Amino acid sequence: MVSVIRAASGVPNVPAGFPILFDADMAIIEPAFVWLMEHAELSGRAHATETVRTYGEHLHDWFDSLEQSGIEWREADERVIAAYRNRMLENPSAHTGKPYARTTINARVSTVCRFYGWALDKGLIDHCPFRLTEKMTLMLDGAYRPGLQRRQVNELIVSRPEKLPRPLRADELARLFAHLRPTARLAAQWALGAGLRRKELCALAIDQIPDSWPLDLDSDPLVGVPIHITKGDRPRTVYPPLRLLDHTDWYVGEDRARIVRRVRRSDRGYRAPPNLLLNEHGRAMTRKLLTAQLAEAFAAARLLGTLHCLRHTFAMAMLARLQIQARTNPDLNPLKVVQVLLGHASITTTAIYLRCVELHERDLSESLAYLYGELIPADG
Repeated sequence: MVSVIRAASGVPNVPAGFPILFDADMAIIEPAFVWLMEHAELSGRAHATETVRTYGEHLHDWFDSLEQSGIEWREADERVIAAYRNRMLENPSAHTGKPYARTTINARVSTVCRFYGWALDKGLIDHCPFRLTEKMTLMLDGAYRPGLQRRQVNELIVSRPEKLPRPLRADELARLFAHLRPTARLAAQWALGAGLRRKELCALAIDQIPDSWPLDLDSDPLVGVPIHITKGDRPRTVYPPLRLLDHTDWYVGEDRARIVRRVRRSDRGYRAPPNLLLNEHGRAMTRKLLTAQLAEAFAAARLLGTLHCLRHTFAMAMLARLQIQARTNPDLNPLKVVQVLLGHASITTTAIYLRCVELHERDLSESLAYLYGELIPADG
């Protein structure tokens, strides 16, 4: 059975937490190790530690599947990869007991194909075990205008119907926030008001948050907050509304301070971490716990969704607002601005919100009030 071990800190030339794959004889699977190391060290591009960890998990699953089938990795062809894909389509996950999402299946297959493409370039194999076909795809040109372009498509990728996100309506947001605990509520406010992801929220530190009281709401409607720990390690600046900064100041002075005082009463040596968001034990809020608390609140509010739905709502509301401003400012590119605010590597990822805005224009007019009006639920 293939196993994976995370490298400990201090191992020469290997990043801490780096996934190292071992075969059944506990020998390192060298091609996987070299490929992952190249991703971790590749200059000129930002490869987040979590991206390498994800690739390692995908390759672990692939090599384990090969070992169970008695297939040497160099001998795998398109039929073997297709059979691997089909098993995920037909059988639930052994870890969760739930069917695999098609996005998960495609991510794993894409990683496997990237690995074999690299192996072909390095001369480790003499044939490519998958095919690329040329198709016409709707893409954006350099001026962000839609048009048809030729694109290489992997035949092993599972097609899936496009599922457009929708914004949460004002009444849905009110129901959701009514069921959120203070720390999760502030996290939701930042996802809604500035488009932050879970990773970014949990890494947000107190010293990154500017004081709101010296700022004037009329002259300074937005203030920049640099975000350094992001998806893909692409730093960016977000611009939360001043009312969100007010709510954050309140949380720090009241809810967060109350947590710190309670923990210190039982542990005199306790030192609060620099993180803005703390759990009830005074430790930094984790993504797992934040996800669980949001799931609980969504269920209590009788809504389907996750924290990411608030980021979607921010993106659509911001795009709608910028489109209105662009009517009198032709130099403004709403889609490009939203891409930068969200931290998307590709404008194509952001372009999905164009269709969402058209579909949900009426709901977005109310969502805008949550972003720039008095409706963002206050703490308490």
